[in-house]
Amino acid sequence: MSSQARTVAYEPALDPAAGLARPARYAAGIVALVAAYYAAAKVGQAVRYTGSVAAVWPPVGLGIAALYLFGLRWWPGIFIGELLVNSELLFGSTPLPLGSMIGQQLGNMAEIVVGAVLLRRLIGRRSALDRADEVSGMLVALGVAAALSATVGTISMRLGGVIDTTEMGSFWRTWWLGDAAGAIVVLPLALTWARDPRAAMRRICTVEGVLMIGSVVSLAALAVSSGKPLTYIVFPALIWAAFRFGSTGSTLSVAILALLTIGITADDLGLFSKQAIDDRTLGTQLYIIVAALTTLFLSAVVSEREGGAHQLAAAKEREGAQALEERHRIARDLHDSVSQSLFSALLETRAAQKALGYDRPTQIGCTLAAIGELIRSAQIEMRALIYELGRDPVEHGLGAALSELARSVGKRERLPIELLASSEPLALSPRMQAELYAIAREALGNVVKHAQAAEAWIRVGSDDGRVSLEVADDGVGFEVTTEPEGHFGLASMRSRALEIGGSFRIASTPGRGTIVHVDVPADDGD
Repeated sequence: MSSQARTVAYEPALDPAAGLARPARYAAGIVALVAAYYAAAKVGQAVRYTGSVAAVWPPVGLGIAALYLFGLRWWPGIFIGELLVNSELLFGSTPLPLGSMIGQQLGNMAEIVVGAVLLRRLIGRRSALDRADEVSGMLVALGVAAALSATVGTISMRLGGVIDTTEMGSFWRTWWLGDAAGAIVVLPLALTWARDPRAAMRRICTVEGVLMIGSVVSLAALAVSSGKPLTYIVFPALIWAAFRFGSTGSTLSVAILALLTIGITADDLGLFSKQAIDDRTLGTQLYIIVAALTTLFLSAVVSEREGGAHQLAAAKEREGAQALEERHRIARDLHDSVSQSLFSALLETRAAQKALGYDRPTQIGCTLAAIGELIRSAQIEMRALIYELGRDPVEHGLGAALSELARSVGKRERLPIELLASSEPLALSPRMQAELYAIAREALGNVVKHAQAAEAWIRVGSDDGRVSLEVADDGVGFEVTTEPEGHFGLASMRSRALEIGGSFRIASTPGRGTIVHVDVPADDGD
């Protein structure tokens, strides 16, 4: 009896509840989007230019944000919300012609869809608007989309007899600026806060955040409600938000400013309300746009600077790790090549001495003995170098590293070196400790090579948020008014100090020794 293998395709059991849940969630999302769009339209309708054009139109920013963040499949929510808003105009006290309303509906829908598509093309899928080029890309997308809606809407109103030909220019400008102002307020707020609402809220819900928001509210209200020219008194608070809270605080501050401006002007209060309708609309639009652009670009520049600083710190950390790995590689190579060659040379020298006879004081014998001593000395130095390259000198802290340095150099060079260090741990990051250790090692090397000193000192301590390092000797000194030309050691020490934000100076007098002093800011040790 033969058997035959069969392959059966696996078909998961269908869950009717799960199948119904997806359309239900989608329908609930559409309803929520319609409600949000309609509410945003009511805010924008608080300040009108004509019966159909608002001074600021927030729904366009909400619609573009929804399609940009969640996909174009949510367009029915925008369509229904826009239809509800337009139906009020169609059946209101001053109804729009049906053709004009249809043109407005299609133009606004095209604006939102085109704006979302352009936004994805220009700034990517999940932008936080934390770079100036992203803010610029957003402005291009919004400008093109708003121009499309303004053009279609203006033509529709003209064909429907709502406006005259002479009014088309100012009508188009008001429509374009109104949509652009609404989008530039709502869209950045949505993009910034939608990424991580909890993190954004935690950043704002601090003492400084509450003070900043309070300042924006009070100064914005004063700027708009006062009949005197105080409109730009709110800008210091907006700058505060951009510098200290990034896009999270800046977008929220701009939204608060726009909401107060619209609300106060709608109640016929403040400087804008005293102007003619054309000037009132234009002033409101430009005020909101200028405030938003200034705050958004400033926030982006600050974010770029902070990002650049973090990238530089990370690059330096990687560079330090790579340098340590390279030191280990060099140590291994020296051990496997040069160190073994020195050992072989010493064996050959001893063999030659043995062949000649150790007790024969010939010139060749003396020469071989000297060569042997030189090779042994080279071996000692090579072992010390391999040991130095193969370890992290500040693994146990700067104080322990300097103590070992003073002991080893003093023993090798027969030079008394005193270490004066605080017993308290120093608030320094590993990188700063490594750089200070390298400076001390270079300074002691200069003492050994050039100072002809009888004694040397290393002092390290902290005071008032600063850490200082001194390497001093009682040697011959030198004139420091002009640094010795080609002195790489001094240039290297100065460069290391500057790289960690410190200061470097040398005090020396011929015949009275030298002091190398480095002062750096204390670090958190991260």
